[in-house]
Amino acid sequence: MSQEAMEVEETEKSQTLKMLSSGSLASSLSSLASSSRDIPSNKDFHYYYNFDEFKVPMQQIAAKSQSLLQSIGSYGGIFKKSLRFPGDLDADVDDSAAYDWLVNVNDDILERFDASVDEFESGLGTGAGPGPGPDTESGFQLVYGKKKKTKGFVILGNGVATVKAAASVEESGVKVADKKGSSTVKAKVPFHIPTVRRPQDEYNILVNNSNQPFQHVWLERSEDGSRFVHPLERLSVLDFVNRSTGDVDSTSPLPLESTPFKLVEEVKDLKDLVAKLRGVNEFAVDLEHNQYRSFQGLTCLMQISTKTEDFIIDTLKLRIHVGPYLREVFKDPSKTKVMHGADRDIVWLQRDFGIYVCNLFDTGQASRVLKLERNSLEYLLHHFCGVTANKEYQNAEWRLRPLTPEMLR
Repeated sequence: MSQEAMEVEETEKSQTLKMLSSGSLASSLSSLASSSRDIPSNKDFHYYYNFDEFKVPMQQIAAKSQSLLQSIGSYGGIFKKSLRFPGDLDADVDDSAAYDWLVNVNDDILERFDASVDEFESGLGTGAGPGPGPDTESGFQLVYGKKKKTKGFVILGNGVATVKAAASVEESGVKVADKKGSSTVKAKVPFHIPTVRRPQDEYNILVNNSNQPFQHVWLERSEDGSRFVHPLERLSVLDFVNRSTGDVDSTSPLPLESTPFKLVEEVKDLKDLVAKLRGVNEFAVDLEHNQYRSFQGLTCLMQISTKTEDFIIDTLKLRIHVGPYLREVFKDPSKTKVMHGADRDIVWLQRDFGIYVCNLFDTGQASRVLKLERNSLEYLLHHFCGVTANKEYQNAEWRLRPLTPEMLR
């Protein structure tokens, strides 16, 4: 297709979108949405459906709606393959099947829209118009920029910016100043990557998406079997008394750059980690969770730190092993688990791995008791440890595999 033909096609698409968003269709949808509230529902609907004055127009509306949905599903300009609406026009359609079909179509359209927006944004500033930029192995998108003399692009991958020419660049990325005052380009952090395969499919993860509280299947039941018993109920207050407060080790932890780090992706490495945790009195825990376009969400990573080592567990790859290996050490009252703002983390540990925490020290709650100026982890790290936290990756695409070096820092 020639360049002129492509420009004409893009112009027609733009005009069509403008007409749909501002023309009679938009006003018709608004009117339809408001008038639909007057239609009887549930038992009232079935009652009125016994009368032809109500039944006939409802059947006409249903037939027209199904016809429109079939047309949408079979439109090749949007979908790679035809998404046939369940059921024939002359037959009753199962409500749940129709609802699932509509949800899938909406998801597909939104995914394609996201991808198109990413392609459009990646093409800004190149003079070439919308279009996909080159990919990087790390999963970070390429952000195009304008050069003062020569056109080119900036590759933002693995935390390093590379300019494809020896000219100064006005990047569309974010500039940050280093200690010497010079500016460098900060890699864009992917929040959602549509091409990442669903962890449920990649790692055969079974997810319960029922709209009900999850069952505590790993807990013991009471003697009469009427309820679950949390491990804390088996313990007394004396189990949490720290009898070694006079011999507190005040040794400062190693600097971050000198602390040994291990990415735990294999069961044997998980066994080694558990053995090390059995030999310490306290360890810190944090979780990375992904809930974007996910009903329940998934715990993607677990970070564990002792005073001498740091570990990151790939909880997607080792999902079925995390609970059996870590369950006992987490409920051991002789070991203090340090977390920050652990309200949701506790739920995720219980739901995804059947892990129940005993002897938790929450630094967020402690900061409130002490009435500190601020209660965020970022503030506490800077105030007590002299560490400036990088919160840039707080909402990163944690489903991404392999993880980039920046995401593991």
